[in-house]
Amino acid sequence: MPTAALYASGDQSQAALQLIELGAIILALGVLGAVAVRFAISAIPLYLVAGLAFGAGGILPFGASEDFVSIGAEVGVILLLFTLGLEYTAGELVGTLRTSAPVGLADLVLNAAPGVIAAFLLGWGPVAAVALGGITYVTSSGITAKVLGDLGRLGNRETPAILSILVFEDLAMAAYLPILTTLLAGASLMAGLTALGVAAATITVILFIALRHGKLVERFVSSPNDEVLLLKVLGLTMLVAGLAQQLQVSAAVGAFLVGIALSGPLAHSAAELLAPLRDLFAAVFFVFFGLNTDPADLPPVLAVAALLAATGIATKAATGWLAARRAGIATPGRLRAGAALVPRGEFNIVIAGLAVTAGLNPRLGPLAAAYVLILAIAGPLLARATDPLSRALRNRRPKTPDPTRQEHEHPAQV
Repeated sequence: MPTAALYASGDQSQAALQLIELGAIILALGVLGAVAVRFAISAIPLYLVAGLAFGAGGILPFGASEDFVSIGAEVGVILLLFTLGLEYTAGELVGTLRTSAPVGLADLVLNAAPGVIAAFLLGWGPVAAVALGGITYVTSSGITAKVLGDLGRLGNRETPAILSILVFEDLAMAAYLPILTTLLAGASLMAGLTALGVAAATITVILFIALRHGKLVERFVSSPNDEVLLLKVLGLTMLVAGLAQQLQVSAAVGAFLVGIALSGPLAHSAAELLAPLRDLFAAVFFVFFGLNTDPADLPPVLAVAALLAATGIATKAATGWLAARRAGIATPGRLRAGAALVPRGEFNIVIAGLAVTAGLNPRLGPLAAAYVLILAIAGPLLARATDPLSRALRNRRPKTPDPTRQEHEHPAQV
C-alpha cells in the first residue's frame, strides 16, 4: 500500500475514534441528565464525576477527542457568561457595581484570605499565596448561572444581589490575572502595570460601546431570520471573547459584556436561540474539568482541600447573606444567595493552570483540583437543599410571605 494511503488510513482511523469518543461522551451526558431530571437534582455533579471516569487515571480514559472537548469547554463558559450578561442592561450594570462595591470588597477579603493564609502555613511563599488566594476567592459564574437556571431562580429577588457579586468578581479577575501572570513570570513592575492598563482599557472600551452605542450593536445583530440572528450573535460573542483574551482580559468577561450590550426583545430572542447550544457546551465544560483531573493526585492533598472547602462554604455563605441583606431580602433569600455563591470552577482552574505551568509548586495543581471538585459538587447540592429550608422558614411565619420568590419583569432590576 502506498505511504500516502497509509497516512490517509491513519487519519481516517483517528477521526473515527474521535467521533466514537465524542458520541459516547454526549450520550453519557444525555443519560446523566435524564437521571438528574428523574431525581430532581442538578446534573453538574454527575457531569464532573463522569469526567473523572473518562479522564487520565479513570476507569475508561479518553484521549483522542481531548482537543475538541477543550475548545468545547471554552465555548461553554463563554456562552454561560454571555447569557448571564443578557440579564443586565449597561445602565443596570454600572448602578449595580456602584451599590455592590462594599459587599464586593468584603467578598474579596473573606474569600481570598483563607488561600493566602494556607499558602504561608504550607511554606509556599508569597507568589503562591497570591495564586491560592485567587483560587479560593472567585465563584464559578458558569456553574452558578447554570444552577440558577436549573432551579428556576432567575426571577427571584435575591438573584440581582448574586449577579452583582459575580460581576464584581469577574471584573476583579480582569485586574488580577495580568498581575498574577507578571508575578509568575518574574517580570518588572512596569510590565505588570502595562498589562493591567491594557485590561482596564479593554473593559472601558467595551462598556462605553455598550452604554453609548448599544442600539447600534443591536441594529447590527438584529434579523427577522432566526438562523441569521443566531450566527450573528454567536459570531460576535466569540469574536469579542477572543479579542478580550488576547488583550489580557478573560474571554468570559468579554462575553459577559457582549450580553450587556444587547437588551429588550433581541436579548430574549438571543437567549432562546442559544439555550440548547449553551447547555450542550456547558455540560462539556464540566466533563472537561473532570477529564483533566487525575484521581490518583487527589488523596495526598484531600485533607487541606476539604478544610479550605469548608471554610469557602462558610465565607461565601456570609458574602451572600451580606449582599442579600443590603438588598432588603428576607432570610430564605439570604440563604439561597449564600448557597448559590459556593461553587468554584473555570477561573479557579485557570489560575491553578497558570501557576503549575510556571513551575510554582507541584502540589498547587492537585490541591486546586480537589478544592474545586469538592465545591463544584457541593455547591449545586447546597443550592438545592436551601429550597426545603426556605419552605420550613416560611411555614414558621405563615402571615409573612417570603418576598424573595416574587417574579419580576426583569430579573436584574433591584
